[in-house]
Amino acid sequence: VQLVESGGGLVQAGGSLRLSCAASGINLDAYVIGWFRQAPGKQREAVSCISSSDDFTYYADSVKGRFTISRDNTKRTGYLQMNSLKAEDTAVYYCAADPLRGGPGWLTCHHDMRHWGKGTLVTVSS
Repeated sequence: VQLVESGGGLVQAGGSLRLSCAASGINLDAYVIGWFRQAPGKQREAVSCISSSDDFTYYADSVKGRFTISRDNTKRTGYLQMNSLKAEDTAVYYCAADPLRGGPGWLTCHHDMRHWGKGTLVTVSS
């Protein structure tokens, strides 16, 4: 199983980035996808998660209204569109996947997700 993030980089405050998470080795529609981040000197935090069916999502309060999570199960890829970026969004962003424990609407967003990518760095300059 492999999750590979891409799309990170350096952007000015107020700008946008779109992160992608390409999955291999798993049938992605049997998994919840999540995005987490860890800023220097801070603990990793959950940013957003999405159910397999796309119907249910979770967003951290700090990103609500600015970030949008989505997925394309046919492409085995998850996405995180980040708009109106702030300096405090600077972090390494990780993609994670966790097996469904219920139907396609199952949603979870926790630090013990089954599979993790290696992360992509997002730096927002103020």
